[in-house]
Amino acid sequence: MTRFSGPKTRRQILAAGLGLGASALALRAANAQQSAIDAVLNQRISDHNSRWGEGFDSTASGQLPVMSTDPMFSASSAVNLETALRQHYDMMNRGGWLSVPGDTLLQLGVRHANVTELRRWLIASGDMAQQWGISDIFDSYVDSAVRRFQARHGLVVDGIMGGEGFAAMNVPIGARVRQLETNLVRIRSMSGFLGDRYVMVNIPAAALEAIDNGRVTTRHTAIVGKVDRQTPILNSRIHELNFNPFWTVPVSIIRRDLIPLMQENPQYLAENNIRIFSSWGAGAQELPPQSVDWNSDEATRYMFRQDPGEINSLGSVKINFHNEHQVYLHDTPDKSLFGDDYRFLSSGCVRVQNVRELVTWLLRQNDGWSRQRIDQVIQNGERIDVNVTTPAPLYINYVTAWAAANGTVNFRQDIYGRDGLPTTVSSNG
Repeated sequence: MTRFSGPKTRRQILAAGLGLGASALALRAANAQQSAIDAVLNQRISDHNSRWGEGFDSTASGQLPVMSTDPMFSASSAVNLETALRQHYDMMNRGGWLSVPGDTLLQLGVRHANVTELRRWLIASGDMAQQWGISDIFDSYVDSAVRRFQARHGLVVDGIMGGEGFAAMNVPIGARVRQLETNLVRIRSMSGFLGDRYVMVNIPAAALEAIDNGRVTTRHTAIVGKVDRQTPILNSRIHELNFNPFWTVPVSIIRRDLIPLMQENPQYLAENNIRIFSSWGAGAQELPPQSVDWNSDEATRYMFRQDPGEINSLGSVKINFHNEHQVYLHDTPDKSLFGDDYRFLSSGCVRVQNVRELVTWLLRQNDGWSRQRIDQVIQNGERIDVNVTTPAPLYINYVTAWAAANGTVNFRQDIYGRDGLPTTVSSNG
């Protein structure tokens, strides 16, 4: 919802993930003799490829699949996940997968012993075809397979195996099975008719889709709530858009963010075009920041409002739906954050990348609201509120594992800890 708190950087996550990789290496060293493991693994790889055919999708070469118009969740989602769960049960019964040492950064052109283990894992998972073989060279086949693995796990798709990649890869098969079981229950509860036209947000994926007749019309990267300011699970309808909006700061953010920021920098409100008013109602008087005692909670009695403009925390548009949590969808001036794979940075609202595409989709049944007019209104800075002619159902859900009809199995981090599973598991079982 706000831009006050600095994001966790990719470098920080890489460093933390490399620590997890080192633990995985210690676990691997404690396994049975390597020759016995290799024998089991080779048999499992052979059986796995015969069972799964071309792996998780139609690209046996390990190339990334073409972007599909299939939604994350559909009428067949439960069946797809049941199939994935059976396959993972089978893999677990055959010994699961081995950990890949995470103590070395791996990328295209590298030659290293750890690449051998990486290739074995990618073949076992279906991300790389068995025909590309086992060696210690990180070639173009491995690069494509790693990118595919990264896409399935919601990581930055750059072909570089670093800390967070090894952390996701070294989750034991038993933990993945339990994750699939937990999410199957969730997806079954969503299996009813959702509507011919609706918006779906998946919190762990930090992603949003606009659906028409079972197909994705527009897909968006999103930024969702921090762990301590979680985006709520809810069903509602999008009924109104505010172009070039004011942002009225919630009391919780005044207390948590504005007061500390003003203590550090008395010019913060002026620098961010935020004004103070004596009350939340009509006839409120504007107050100078100097009149407020910033070393107390006095500020929580006043209304803080940020003027529209380039640095407004809501960006160019706010998308409203009825809910008790006072959250909404909106644009953001901090668009660089959409490029990170850690996008749990808001105070509960959902920030939407390429928001104008979603706005165009929402207003397509409103006369006179073409994409050209939307662009013009935003460019001119005009303050306009628009009621959506046909309110679109909105579903905000929490699903950390799902499968597509083509067999692609997707996993995401249980960022809010709602799966009820241990954060670390000591064995593949």
